[in-house]
Amino acid sequence: MKISQLQAFVAVADQGNFSSAALELNLSQSTVSHAIATMETDLGIILFLRGRHGATLTPEGEQMIQEARHILQLIESIHKKASSARGLQSGQVRVASVRSITTHVLPKIIRQFRNKFPTINVVISEFDIYIEVEQAVREGQVDVGFTSLPVTPGFEVWELFQDEFVALLPPGTIQPETTLTWEQLASYPMILNLRSPRHNQSVHDHFSQFGQTLKIDYEVREDSTILGMVQQGLGATVMARLVAEPIPEGVQIKSLPAPLKRTIGVIISSDILLPRTVFAFLDVLKEVWQENTKLA
Repeated sequence: MKISQLQAFVAVADQGNFSSAALELNLSQSTVSHAIATMETDLGIILFLRGRHGATLTPEGEQMIQEARHILQLIESIHKKASSARGLQSGQVRVASVRSITTHVLPKIIRQFRNKFPTINVVISEFDIYIEVEQAVREGQVDVGFTSLPVTPGFEVWELFQDEFVALLPPGTIQPETTLTWEQLASYPMILNLRSPRHNQSVHDHFSQFGQTLKIDYEVREDSTILGMVQQGLGATVMARLVAEPIPEGVQIKSLPAPLKRTIGVIISSDILLPRTVFAFLDVLKEVWQENTKLA
């Protein structure tokens, strides 16, 4: 049974004659008549009583007309959903990130994306550490993850930018024009964030390359606490610049004696079939980053 036959069946039932049904369907009367006749032959029953005053449903036709209408409604629903998918008129993108990236990177991307696709929702999940972002993407809890590279296998990866690690020193402890040395940095009591194990390991390994060790006096769980302690002269810290922003008044910021950077990228799972909304989001992300690169 063809969809065109069902359309003709419903149109004739609604209009009460073949000529009006043909006009509604923008077909010739003979085409509509042939569709109904073929349908009747295939089913082995008569659907309409034909006469000089038009066509009326037989009892058998009456029993089937509601099913025919329902089938056409379902087909229309399928077409609407397909059209919506093609036009990206609905859906969502689930994004995972750590605080520093959520604060300083995501807002501009989301604004651009919502300007272009205002009916697609962006759902943000924030995590304390990078491995939690990777895990959320791998398990399908989110679609896109912003994290530090490299990552474990199983992801498609795009590198975005490099974020410099800087030393944050108490107010007035070093002349603004002075270049920071390893010896000066090692002399400060250090404050570390317990929830940043990868950063801490990177800083430790970096110091070790130059024969330096960290004198750790405080271990806390919030970056804001660390910044407040540095501002009060309780010690110094080394953290990624985006993590440090906004830097409290008076806190001195210095480049490390030898540069250390983290690479920030975006990841999606290689093993999960993702909706088109996700790739639309990635396209906007790439556009934003190309603009930033041109302005830099």
